This record gives sequence, structure tokens and C-alpha cells, in this order.
Amino acid sequence: MGVGKYLRKWRVMNRRIVVLVGGMSRERDISLETGNAVSIALDQLGYDARTLDVGSDLVEKLTKLKGNGEVGVVFNALHGRYGEDGCVQGLCELLKIPYTHSGVLSSALAMNKVVSKQLFRKAGIPVPEGDVRSVRDVFTEEVRVPPFVVKPIDEGSSLGVLVVKDKSQTILDQPFWKGHKEVLVEEYIPGRELTVAVLDERSLEVLEIKPKQGFYDFESKYTPGRTEYLVPAPLPIGVRKEVLHYAQLAHVTLGCSGVTRADFRYDESRRNEGIKLLEINTQPGLTPTSLVPQIAAYAGLTFNALVDWMVRNARCNV
Repeated sequence: MGVGKYLRKWRVMNRRIVVLVGGMSRERDISLETGNAVSIALDQLGYDARTLDVGSDLVEKLTKLKGNGEVGVVFNALHGRYGEDGCVQGLCELLKIPYTHSGVLSSALAMNKVVSKQLFRKAGIPVPEGDVRSVRDVFTEEVRVPPFVVKPIDEGSSLGVLVVKDKSQTILDQPFWKGHKEVLVEEYIPGRELTVAVLDERSLEVLEIKPKQGFYDFESKYTPGRTEYLVPAPLPIGVRKEVLHYAQLAHVTLGCSGVTRADFRYDESRRNEGIKLLEINTQPGLTPTSLVPQIAAYAGLTFNALVDWMVRNARCNV
């Protein structure tokens, strides 16, 4: 095959996008929203895009699409387990299909809050103090003086995150915790909620999240009118610079690629020492009103341009 013919085939193939949506995690509904927004953008951009609702037959379906020449790039719009923990990424690597977002190892590391915190700490990034305890121990022993935070080791979208304000609180009877043997128990960081979008190892801007009541939990994230967003976040110059630096460093430390979002708490009474990185998200929400698109828009990047950039920067390491 001549070089010109090969390049024409490459261009055609890489305009055939399969958007992975849904999935089998607790974040299925959020993934469907992200996938719908991304699919609309891809259509407007002129790509030949189709959605694939992910189930236990994903290997068979994606293998067939690959064999038929119907997929040039996988746009990973999944959230939660299997979609952002390295599983789907590993499948794409095996099939030699370029895919968006981070690779196998960085996705797995970011999903595990315990391991990622250890790596962040070694890199000099400030994180909350905490340790792993059994679910039952948290509410039968004095593991930490309240208030403190209890969170799953490997879930996203703030699912299961609980701020324990006194010893009378319990989660043992909540269905969410069935099947969880261990949790991460962290010190509670008072103050402001900040997030940063990182694009290709470059921090774009800091956004402040202001829930109208309580903390930024699952309901606050996905219920319209429950939260106010400020971009750029009104911060002292030095604090903003530090937050942007830590977000970029976290992205690089885990070896992430594409787009990530780094979440922080900031106790302004302690100035720069009050900055704490909570986690990095390798599969941030991508609807026009999600956090990363809001930050990208402030930086001059439209939603469609962001989606286009992610497709063009899809990769496969095989």
C-alpha cells in the first residue's frame, strides 16, 4: 500500500469513533449523560460516531467492530469501576485501538485512593492524613476524633463519601456499604472546595465549588441548582499558583494523559499550608455544564473543541 493511500485510510479510520457509555458501575447514569453530550459534539464535528452501551459482552462487541474496520478511536465516556480503573483501557490496548483519557496504569492508580495518596505524598503534594480501616471498626471503635471523612477506596463521583460529625452516625445499615470491607478514613479539612482541569500536563484554571448546603456530595454534583461555581476561583495569587502547580504535578506523578481533574480542599485560615489534594479524576464528567468544560470554556476552549482535542490525542501504547 502506498504512503498516500495508507494516510487516507488512517484519516478515515480515525474518524470512526465508538463512544463507550453506561457500564456496570454505580455511575452508569452519569456516564450516559457524558456519552450523550460527547456524541452530539462528535456529530457536529463531522465524525462518524456511534455509542456502545457497555455490558459484560463488551469484549465480543468491540472485537467485532475492530475486525469489521468500524472503529478507529474509542472515546471512553465511562465512569467508575471497569471504565476508569484500567480494565477498559487494557482491552483497548489488547485490541490495539487508540482511546481517550489516561492509560492502564495511571487509571488504576488514580482509582485507588490509598495508593495514589502515597504517590502524591512522595511527590511532595499535600494530602489529608488518613488510613485504611474496616467498615465495622469505623463505627464500633474510636478510629479518629470527629469530624472526619469516610470514603470508599475505589469509587468516584463522591459516592459513599460521609462526613462523620459525631459518634452517633452510622453507615452500617446503608445498602451502599454492602460488599465493602475496608474504607479510607481521613481527617476532615474545613474550608473551600476547589478543582483544576489539567489538559495535556497543563493546568488550565482553578474553579471554586460552593454547595448551597452541606458538602459537595453526589446529590450536590448532579442536582441542578444545588451548587454555585466560580471560575476563576477568587484566591490569593500565591494560593492559586500553588493549586495549579499541585494539579499539574499530580497528573504527571500518576503518568496521566489527556484530560484530568484534580480536587482540593483549602483552609484559608492556614494560607498556603491549608491546601490539600483530595484526589485526581482521570474520567471527569463531560457535559457542557460539567466542571472541566466550564474551566475549558474560561480558558477559551469550547466544548466541541475540547472533545475534538481529546479524539485527536487518543493513543494506544501497543
